[in-house]
Amino acid sequence: MDLALQGKTALVLGGSKGLGRGVADALAAEGVAVALLARGKEALDQAVADIKARGGRAIAVPADLADWSTVERAANSAREQLGPIDILLNNSGGPPPSRVIGIAPEVWEAQFRAMVLVFFRLTDLLLPDMRQRKWGRIINVASESVVQPIPHIAISNTLRASVIGWAKTLAGEVAREGITVNTMLPGAFDTDRVRQIQRATSAREGVSLEEFAQRAARTIPVGRMGTAAEFGAMGAFLASPLAGYITGTMIRLDGGSVRAI
Repeated sequence: MDLALQGKTALVLGGSKGLGRGVADALAAEGVAVALLARGKEALDQAVADIKARGGRAIAVPADLADWSTVERAANSAREQLGPIDILLNNSGGPPPSRVIGIAPEVWEAQFRAMVLVFFRLTDLLLPDMRQRKWGRIINVASESVVQPIPHIAISNTLRASVIGWAKTLAGEVAREGITVNTMLPGAFDTDRVRQIQRATSAREGVSLEEFAQRAARTIPVGRMGTAAEFGAMGAFLASPLAGYITGTMIRLDGGSVRAI
């Protein structure tokens, strides 16, 4: 299927690894020029080299999502090198595992800036170009936990849920301008982040990581974790003109693990 994305531009947060990398790879394969934003220069350079080796167009724009000044510079650099951004993937790493009781206010504030506020500010920065061109795609990465909270990741459960209300409100404000806003809700994917959570949980429960991973896979109806390529394929579709009638919604990619309808 031709997704009709040839010639579009994208800024992909967390584009050097994991789910962000999956979306970046899928977009680049469809002819999108992608700017990859992340902290680690080595991983960024490798991701850019891999995309270019496959004939795609990619640039690295290093930034720390917790430091708005670096994000703003990176976004402006992407626009200078690629032109106006058509597609924005808002994607952030997760906080360390924790219970919800007793989290210090300064921790809440710091995580809100890095996981939520940066999405709001970056979207506001890039929206004017989309509105002028009457076309744009804003795709947020949250978690299945906004539907079914996950124990021991209280900060993530709470802050990712706040993205949902913002995204739904924004979708209604820009829909008539050819801009869609959707949120992807990943379940368990084979990424560094999920492995980190599994290591912490298995250690807390006193079982081996391998045993815990196998046990976790059995709770997913499809019997395995998802792949970044599968996630990326959905991201590319939502970014395409073919998905122009999909907006203000949440798309679960969880192998059936959430039991709600």
